[in-house]
Amino acid sequence: MRVIQLLFASLLLFTMIGCGNNDKPSEALSEQQLYNLARRQLEANNYTIAVTNLQLLESRYPFGRYAEQAQLELIYAHYRSFDSEAAVASAERFIRLHPQHPNVDYAYYMRGLANFTHSRGLFERFLPTDLTQRDPGAARQSFNDFFQLLSRYPDSEYAPDAKARMIYLRNLLARNEINVANYYFKRSAYLAAANRGRYVVENFQHTPAVADGLAVMEQAYLLLGLEELASDTLVVLRSNYPNHPSLDEQGNFITKFTLEGEQRSWLNKLTMGLVDRTEPPKFDHRQPWE
Repeated sequence: MRVIQLLFASLLLFTMIGCGNNDKPSEALSEQQLYNLARRQLEANNYTIAVTNLQLLESRYPFGRYAEQAQLELIYAHYRSFDSEAAVASAERFIRLHPQHPNVDYAYYMRGLANFTHSRGLFERFLPTDLTQRDPGAARQSFNDFFQLLSRYPDSEYAPDAKARMIYLRNLLARNEINVANYYFKRSAYLAAANRGRYVVENFQHTPAVADGLAVMEQAYLLLGLEELASDTLVVLRSNYPNHPSLDEQGNFITKFTLEGEQRSWLNKLTMGLVDRTEPPKFDHRQPWE
């Protein structure tokens, strides 16, 4: 798989370099000619060279007719050339310099979109990967960016897409919390696992991960010996998610692990835990749309 990824990266780099040999700017080009050149390169998907020419246009004609439009085009060119950090920086610069611009909502949208893809590497954009296992920092920032767009410009043409992406990001962030809770179970940090489950239930209502959040709480409370909290949690889980895989046909919670190891087999005890080991609790019952 790694060999395939390296070959793919080499091919992509070769293509980008090859596409960038056309339409080199001349010192004699006017502002409009230089802008039209950059536009042709954008339309031809020569984004790296378009970035160079848009930056050149801005440096030559900082107060020209096309300066502000070039700054907007630069955000897009950076994004399409897989430079998310530069796209975010360009978007923030435009917002700072032109807060009243009629197209500033586009800068807010592109900032969110760039952060949306920032946590994904080049290969993750084309190959299947579980993004809920990645650092959620960029996803949180993207969610906040889209939230700002909707708060400031609710009627923006980019609002519908931003809303859809926020739903996806919210589900992703909730599932990430469940993954962290599963890790805490693995480390026998049961109180930390319970807190993560409760955080999902309290802060990510209406996401598919809430059911697993309740199951996490139930299992953690049982391991901590907090019977009353476990009983209350089971009532909520049973009432709202009666078909959750952690419940049996009678609605009883299926305990996956015990502190004292009463469920250890004789083979596990005989080999001092080397054989037939009991796996720590793990809750990852995803819905098709996650």
